[in-house]
Amino acid sequence: MKSRHFTLVDHMVMAMLAASGIAIKVVVVPLAQMVTGPLLIPGGVVAGGFYMLFLVLASAITGKRGAALMVSLLQAVLVTITGTLGSHGAASLFTYSMSGLAVEIWLLISGHRGCCALCCFGAGLVANVAGSVAVNLAIFRLPAVPLLLSLSAAALSGGLGGLVAHLAARGLHKSGILRPWGGF
Repeated sequence: MKSRHFTLVDHMVMAMLAASGIAIKVVVVPLAQMVTGPLLIPGGVVAGGFYMLFLVLASAITGKRGAALMVSLLQAVLVTITGTLGSHGAASLFTYSMSGLAVEIWLLISGHRGCCALCCFGAGLVANVAGSVAVNLAIFRLPAVPLLLSLSAAALSGGLGGLVAHLAARGLHKSGILRPWGGF
């Protein structure tokens, strides 16, 4: 029976995923803002699908509850301390952690662990929507129509990011680099 506790390898994978999510955000958000800016939609709602996939990937690789939340908390601390792009100061602790919490709630309710395309799609969707809602509450306070448009874009890009995470985890498992649900 597989342990429910995180191993050293799990911690290392989660740390790498958290750092990768922050690194990709610095590149992807400015590109997304060129498209979403004229529509009064924050760029992060579209770009979120690219960096929320790291939360879903953490769950898919480890197969353990709490992996997505751990990655989001690591990202929140990294962004707050370093002041990287997308940092909203101390509000980042709230906005980043909501995405990880949403993934954990989704996986708990669905009874999945990042094991299939459907649960990964749903996990990415709820992660990006929760993050977008949190940023809107803490920072933007968008009017109703742009907010609904933002949340729709967040749902689509988050779900697609979740599918990419599923494909990446499946590729790692098929290649033999990782056994299904963690371990080398």
